[in-house]
Amino acid sequence: MRLIHSSCSLSLSQHSSIPSTSRITAMASLWRAATALTEKPNDYDGVQFWSNPERTGWLAKQGEYIKTWRRRWFVLKQGRLFWFKESSITRASRPRGVIPVATCLTVKGAEDILNKQYAFELWTREETMYLIADAEKEKEDWINSIGRSIVQHSSLR
Repeated sequence: MRLIHSSCSLSLSQHSSIPSTSRITAMASLWRAATALTEKPNDYDGVQFWSNPERTGWLAKQGEYIKTWRRRWFVLKQGRLFWFKESSITRASRPRGVIPVATCLTVKGAEDILNKQYAFELWTREETMYLIADAEKEKEDWINSIGRSIVQHSSLR
């Protein structure tokens, strides 16, 4: 199989000894790199996530393809929850992902579901995202901040 983009090329058939999950990871990374080239930088409905966010902090999040827990820097700003690999966010930073909180139906504790302390969940019609804070107060603060943002931005639809 050969994946080609105007600026990069990867032949996965050359790497037949790569395990299936590594191959999927390589394809996902290549896809993110290729599609990032076509996105408009900082085009997040005008949200300047690098300036005066409503809430920021480290949370553990499961990977999209490989379900290991990874620490990510989260930023809540103007009805959007962004996450990044690093905490030093600038205008040039690229989020690893973003969720419009207006699409969230609920945010609540999830320790009993995950059997992990300080866990909580964001539930949308399409998916459930589980996050883990470092402390109980931090978990409660995130739940309250996201909950307020859901109410505020859902009423604007």
